[in-house]
Amino acid sequence: MIAFVAGRVAAIAPDSVIVEVGGFGIQVYCAPTTISRVRVGEPAKLATSLVVREDALTLYGFSDDDERMVFELLQTATGVGPRLAQAMLGVHPPAALRRAVATDDFVALSLVPGIGRKIAQRIVLELKDKLAGASLSDDVVVLPGGDTANWRESVRGALLGLGYSTREAEDAVAAVASDADAMNIKGDRPDVGVLLRTALRELGGAR
Repeated sequence: MIAFVAGRVAAIAPDSVIVEVGGFGIQVYCAPTTISRVRVGEPAKLATSLVVREDALTLYGFSDDDERMVFELLQTATGVGPRLAQAMLGVHPPAALRRAVATDDFVALSLVPGIGRKIAQRIVLELKDKLAGASLSDDVVVLPGGDTANWRESVRGALLGLGYSTREAEDAVAAVASDADAMNIKGDRPDVGVLLRTALRELGGAR
């Protein structure tokens, strides 16, 4: 098992990061919120999970070991593969997923592209016991100051990475601009995680 990858970030794509390790460029697929935390040319350390298929070996990366654990648990639910599990972590941080499963919050789970009410109900049924016992406290994603300064680019890139069109992403960014302004007025930096979840709710309501 490859527990983590650490090295200089050589390149960033909408769905992955290339980390230079020992002269090799290792492609690590990450959720948009994780990608928004790294910068080309800077060092990064990502917890990883290797998914083995007949035709490919794919490495998925996470901000910490807790995200990786939840990623692996999510895949034990029927119909949840690595891509969908990663999309879930792109929309909800680990504690929010635990809370949604523990409280039968199908609406929150359905904010994830590709998850309808039936799939959400199955996830709750199959994972409630497995995710039980962990902390249900809020886990708000707060990015470093350098990353939150350009919240529009981070939220837009995250939505594109989740499969939304450019038009949908731009409309959603415009819809949450007032929330970001309110954070600035209060003296807080725009919280990309909070703004992303608000944008997803806007997109969900528009469908």
